[in-house]
Amino acid sequence: MQNANDLRAKTEEELGSLLVDLSKEQFGYRMQQSVGQLAQTHLLKKVQKEIAQVKTVLNEKRAG
Repeated sequence: MQNANDLRAKTEEELGSLLVDLSKEQFGYRMQQSVGQLAQTHLLKKVQKEIAQVKTVLNEKRAG
């Protein structure tokens, strides 16, 4: 998990690719959860929080 300062140092393209990677990771966790194979359920919330942080920084960059 990266902190906000690390995310702000990245370009919009890097943040976009990070967002895609996190979304794919989230999808994988959701599929595992749906078939009952996800043993570490906290990972789903962790990825969701990281996605929100990336989206927030992206919106900050686009606004200002």
